[in-house]
Amino acid sequence: MPRTSRKYALGAVQPLPSAKPVILCIEDNPLYLTLRKAVLEQEGYDVIGVTTSSDALKALCEAPICAIIADHMLHGTSGTKLAKKMKAVRPGVPVILFSGTVPEKLDNIDVYLNKGAPTAEVLKIVRSVVDRYRS
Repeated sequence: MPRTSRKYALGAVQPLPSAKPVILCIEDNPLYLTLRKAVLEQEGYDVIGVTTSSDALKALCEAPICAIIADHMLHGTSGTKLAKKMKAVRPGVPVILFSGTVPEKLDNIDVYLNKGAPTAEVLKIVRSVVDRYRS
């Protein structure tokens, strides 16, 4: 089985890079998650889609994630609260909050995208975030 992570001196695990950019997509509505995943995969991304915050944190620890797209209103938490936990695990990975409403605070959020934005605009911003992270 191929190795998927490296250990660093301080004990942190850093996933190995992937040929395709890997995006972690967090959405508690399975239909929306399926649609978002299909659009991103059509654009050439590998997408890990999860519906819970615990699965999101697990994926972040195990996979070479280069960007996170999170819904804001999640069962049992919010995208901003989850972003704080994710930044504690991998501070350099950009978090895109994809929501219909702007939260009061955008702490730990790198980019806010409104769900009503045109798909082409969303994909342009995602590409920009991924390219900056990978460079």
